[in-house]
Amino acid sequence: MKKQKNIALIAHDHRKNDLIDWCDFNKGSLSKHNLFGTGTTGKLISEQIGLEVTRFNSGPLGGDLQIGASISENEIDMMIFFWDPLRAQPHDVDVKALLRIGVLYNIPMACNRSSADFLISTDLIDEEYDRFIVDYSERFTKDVDNS
Repeated sequence: MKKQKNIALIAHDHRKNDLIDWCDFNKGSLSKHNLFGTGTTGKLISEQIGLEVTRFNSGPLGGDLQIGASISENEIDMMIFFWDPLRAQPHDVDVKALLRIGVLYNIPMACNRSSADFLISTDLIDEEYDRFIVDYSERFTKDVDNS
C-alpha cells in the first residue's frame, strides 16, 4: 500500500448517519486519502462533509460487488463498512461476499466506530505498508491433489 490509501466507505441505511458523523470527525485525516463509496453513502459524505468520494453503484444495485472486485484488483486498501447488525438486507449475500473478499485479500476493515477509530488513528495510515497476502492457489492445488 502506498502512503495515500484508497479507502472504501460503506454504510447500510440505518448506519449512514453514524458513518457521516465519523467522517466529519475524521475529515482532516480522510482528506489525505482517496475515498470510494457506494452510491448513496458516497453522495451523502460528499454533500454533507465536503470530502471528494468516487462513487460506485448503490449496494443493492451491485456497489458492494464493485468494491469487492476493486479489492481483488488491489485498488482498495482498506474498508470502513458500518453495516446494520439488526436488519436483514435484500443483498445479504453480496454483503457477506464483500466481507469475505476483504478478509481474503487481507485489507484492514472496520465494521463499527471503535474499530474505525483505531484504523484511522494508527501511524500506518500515513505510511507505506507491505500487506501480506496468502497464496490460496497452493491450497486449491493441494485439495485437488489429495482427492
